[in-house]
Amino acid sequence: MPDPTPNRRGHLKVYLGYAAGVGKTYQMLADAQDLAHSGGDVVIGYFESHGRADTILKAAGLEVIPRRQVEYRGAVFEEMDVDAILRREPQVCLVDELAHTNVPGSGREKRWEDALALLERGIDVFTTVNIQHVESLNDQVWNLTGVRVRETVPDWVIKEAAEVVMVDATPQALINRLLRGAVYAPEKARRALENFFKESTLVTLREMALRETAHEVEVRHVTPAIYDGEPDGSAASVSKRAPAAAERILVYLTADASTPLLIRRARRVADYLEAECFAVFVCREGELDRTPLERRAEIERHLNFARNLHIETRTLEGPDVATTLVEFARLQRITQIFAARPRYGRRRWFLARDLIHRIVRAASDTEVVIVADRGDAPAESKPR
Repeated sequence: MPDPTPNRRGHLKVYLGYAAGVGKTYQMLADAQDLAHSGGDVVIGYFESHGRADTILKAAGLEVIPRRQVEYRGAVFEEMDVDAILRREPQVCLVDELAHTNVPGSGREKRWEDALALLERGIDVFTTVNIQHVESLNDQVWNLTGVRVRETVPDWVIKEAAEVVMVDATPQALINRLLRGAVYAPEKARRALENFFKESTLVTLREMALRETAHEVEVRHVTPAIYDGEPDGSAASVSKRAPAAAERILVYLTADASTPLLIRRARRVADYLEAECFAVFVCREGELDRTPLERRAEIERHLNFARNLHIETRTLEGPDVATTLVEFARLQRITQIFAARPRYGRRRWFLARDLIHRIVRAASDTEVVIVADRGDAPAESKPR
């Protein structure tokens, strides 16, 4: 394994699961132990055991970088100490729970940003994440499970991985582990069974994770290796290949609250098609300056959200919104235009519907996809 240097970007290995307790961390530690026994320089940057005895035992003997103490609102929290890891310069660093949000004052907002800082310094990173934390799937998880996951990882971070490993367990096996106390303490396990760990929810999430893994296998043109992970689990591993994009997707942005859903959907399709993706806000000439500040702030938030998902953005002005949008699409050789189905009051709905119809008519040589917002989902919560 090469030494970490500023001239070499580290390799990212992602252990993907569909719920806590399937064995992601255990499998990551098992691979790290094998690597350390063969002479690799491996450290634990952050490891969350959740009190699981078999996982704690699997970490025994691996060097642990002490966590950083961060004071916030009168309390002290522990976060991964990126600076200490960089000073140590290991070959491989284990970073558990990639979607975690750092305490304010930690230096970076998200743990995935910490992981990227290690990769930039030539350190290989092993990390764990659940399928419901993948940003483009956020709306699907909400609609299918009734849970709005607040901590997410941009899809492009997962796509940068040199290797993706799915660690799997059947929903019944996972529930059995929960019942015998191998995942959470009894009271937390009881709450989990009443909420996120319902069998129907686990089945849905597992199907999503399996589809994601199947897609990775397809786009990377490899055969997955199946091997035993944590008890009750197994893992499928796929490696990265260079994409060859042919499709080009354009997202028509507005200030409407459904726009993030539209962006996620387009990003998801673009990843499956290996397509380039643009997000465009269009208004009449001089109209943006007259737009209320609150509405302009919403537009900018949506543009920033698209940028965070590595979507190229544009703000266009022209005498007619539909014509300006379609002309830009033709110049960029766009093959699909994504637009949101209107959900306004009666007057604005009529105007928005008319605009969508004009876009469809003007883009007669381009596929136009109208994405509907399914409306409000059940109460929100954040699984851990």
